[in-house]
Amino acid sequence: MPELPEIAVLSDQMRGKVVGKAVMDVEVLQPKNLNGPVDEFIEKVVGRRIVSVKARGKWLFLELSDDLFLLINLGMGGDLLYYNSDDVLPETYKFKMGLSEGSGFTINFSWFGYIHLVNAEELTAHKMTRGLGLSPLDDGFTLPYFQEILRGGRAQVKSFLLNQRRVAGIGNVYVQDILFKARLHPKRTIDTLTEVDVEALYHSMRDVLTRSVAMGALAYERDFYGNKGGFSSDQFLVGYKTGQPCPTCSTPIEKIRTGSTASYICPRCQKANEKPQ
Repeated sequence: MPELPEIAVLSDQMRGKVVGKAVMDVEVLQPKNLNGPVDEFIEKVVGRRIVSVKARGKWLFLELSDDLFLLINLGMGGDLLYYNSDDVLPETYKFKMGLSEGSGFTINFSWFGYIHLVNAEELTAHKMTRGLGLSPLDDGFTLPYFQEILRGGRAQVKSFLLNQRRVAGIGNVYVQDILFKARLHPKRTIDTLTEVDVEALYHSMRDVLTRSVAMGALAYERDFYGNKGGFSSDQFLVGYKTGQPCPTCSTPIEKIRTGSTASYICPRCQKANEKPQ
């Protein structure tokens, strides 16, 4: 599933190619991805101009002229690909938006995904995005802000980071190394975290995510131009490396269950400490 780095890369690339262009035509081959009838969707978007493209957690927000927003979520995975007038389109896609100058983009969902059209005045009521928290790379996601949203919490630290209402954009892929770099066990509860722990976790989030964005995001995801990212399994510190030596202390990395997800930890560097007395 694409997480914050993958969406951030797509957003940056899309911004440079589609902003300012008008929507000329739309093709919908999988109507269940939309939040309304196909005919109404096409009627509303054709002729509108793309004003801006922004990443918000695992969502792309395309602002269209006349206060309309196109919200895209790639679900468990998918290709969102740009094309020029002389390019051959992908063999398979579920959605195509043609733009002025003969360019456009296609979307092919590997399982499910969402393409929702929302008026500006209804944006705060959109069920799937209205409660999204800030993303760790947002300007407003400062250390004081992070300290504040943690205040009084009792949840396990991993489940807190994966809660999109609290921190938008982190999933089970990047959370592994985020917790390792902060030397935190995924089952540690927020009320056991010291000020030093919180600061370490804040910087770890930003370091891991920024590094992936700089490398073009995950190697098994494709960007707007169809290129795979540079963040391969070699870049992971402990994630998905069961039995391999910890990069810090050489202790074998373990895979454990944390609720409905798996976690990868160094049992020596990431101790499940009890709440301090």
